[in-house]
Amino acid sequence: MLKAIYEHLKKGLQKTKEQAKIGLSELNISRKIDDSLFEDLEIALLKADVGINATEEIIEFLKKEAKKKGLKNGEELKGLLKEKLISMLKGCSGELRLLNEKPDVILFLGINGSGKTTTVGKLAYRFKKEGKSVVLAAADTFRAAAIEQLEVWAERTEARIVKHKPGADPAAVVFDAVNSAKSRGDDIVLVDTAGRLHTKEHLMKELQKIKRTIKKFSENQPCETLLVLDGTIGQNSINQAKVFKESTDVSGIIITKLDGTAKGGALIPICRELKIPIKFVGVGEGIEDLQPFDPEAFVSALLD
Repeated sequence: MLKAIYEHLKKGLQKTKEQAKIGLSELNISRKIDDSLFEDLEIALLKADVGINATEEIIEFLKKEAKKKGLKNGEELKGLLKEKLISMLKGCSGELRLLNEKPDVILFLGINGSGKTTTVGKLAYRFKKEGKSVVLAAADTFRAAAIEQLEVWAERTEARIVKHKPGADPAAVVFDAVNSAKSRGDDIVLVDTAGRLHTKEHLMKELQKIKRTIKKFSENQPCETLLVLDGTIGQNSINQAKVFKESTDVSGIIITKLDGTAKGGALIPICRELKIPIKFVGVGEGIEDLQPFDPEAFVSALLD
């Protein structure tokens, strides 16, 4: 399983690897270890959006360990770099928390363009492959295109969709979706919500209303509130996450579009600053390109 995840991540993260130059893959690794090599590595890590604080910590670790172990060649630093990156990400992986309540409800948050609706569809596909019955709640009633997009995913994944007309009350859509799933004994309800960070106060009130609606059926639900972040915006995603985290409970993060970015290193400051589990990463446009986040597989895919 881990090998399969690694191979999928490796392929999807090729652009990140090539552009970000994380580690020593694009440096002259046959060079001796000196200040010049550490400076080049520092630049590579900053380009990858690892962040100043994390980069300084990594460089200091490498310098200290290289001196302690008497390393002479840059190639020998690769193992140390891998070890350090894995340790920095290890506390941030987490599996989906399902309670098997029929239905379990998963709420998705994120700004427009983060890949939220696509992520809902890909997760629906994963659940369907596991033999679960899935209901999609089209609670982004702000954009007609969002409802249409979710309809396409419902057709592709053979999931049931509950929708209202554009402009309808999102909480009413969620009520009907959960009620329908409960009466039919469906396993999962995936709730796609509107992304409108520029109207933050209104959006957060709307999310709170949706959560209250879900809790009418079970105090334990939603079992997950997942924030979808666009990996191409790097550390700017941290600011987005902080806004959501301050306004509502976020139980996990999904990072999308890592196949199209040079900012894959941003997962490190996201992990360190937010302390919210990263549940999945998106590494392509294909229906199977949503992978569970595994720090070891992720770092290996970037460095090897």
